[in-house]
Amino acid sequence: MLNKIIKIALLDMYNGEPNQGMRCIIDVVNRFSPVVSFEIFDVRGKCKLPDISKFDIYISTGGPGNPLIGDGNWDTQYYEFIDSLTKWNNENEIKKHVLFICHSFQMACLHFGLATVTKRNDTSFGVMTIHKTKEGITDPLFEGLADPFYAIDSRDYQVVQPKLSIFAKKGAKIISLEKIRDHVQYERAIMAVRFTDYFVGTQFHPEADPISFVSHMRNKDAKEKIKNMKGKKKFRNMLEDLMDDDKIYRTNETLIPNFLRIAINDLMKTKKMLSN
Repeated sequence: MLNKIIKIALLDMYNGEPNQGMRCIIDVVNRFSPVVSFEIFDVRGKCKLPDISKFDIYISTGGPGNPLIGDGNWDTQYYEFIDSLTKWNNENEIKKHVLFICHSFQMACLHFGLATVTKRNDTSFGVMTIHKTKEGITDPLFEGLADPFYAIDSRDYQVVQPKLSIFAKKGAKIISLEKIRDHVQYERAIMAVRFTDYFVGTQFHPEADPISFVSHMRNKDAKEKIKNMKGKKKFRNMLEDLMDDDKIYRTNETLIPNFLRIAINDLMKTKKMLSN
């Protein structure tokens, strides 16, 4: 039975910084036990990447810092790793499924040449409204989520200026955009992309749950930083949004589970077909 367990590689992109993200991801992955097992790889801190022949599903986390800059070592190996997964999927019937989150999403968009990544005028942080595109309405990743839906957003950089000819050439699709902001003239950032049938990514944090976010906001230094950055009113609104069952809870309980169910079902179906 053990050799039939689907193996998940969690690619840690946090660079050693304390975070709640990995705990949240592990919590979601554990909902699929005992069908799956997982292993964590410290990509940025220790330049560790998994052997793709030994893992079926990959979740690449968010992380701090500038997605445009690496150290020439871990980032080079990370991009080569993405290429190796792409090559595998082009050559094999059993596919590798990948979810890119936030920092990883920005890097993937850059690597595939789909859009521009720029520094925001100010930090986007808190509970944000996410709008599905026409393609996103039918994308199985978002099944069960309203339009718009709500998610935790935390970023200093953004993916903008999509290169639509490259999207068309690669068969990639923009599946969600950030909220409409009529009071400013900024371009709406891309919030999720379906790179291929097996690769998908989100700019926001689908793993985030209210418990982890409230815990972060209770930290005295973090609380003051958020209030100074967004103001006391937005801070209070953020707390109210976190307690709303139809907002962050819904995304946390839906999106990554959708990704995992899709991947697990595809893997089991293909393996069963090949074994007959």
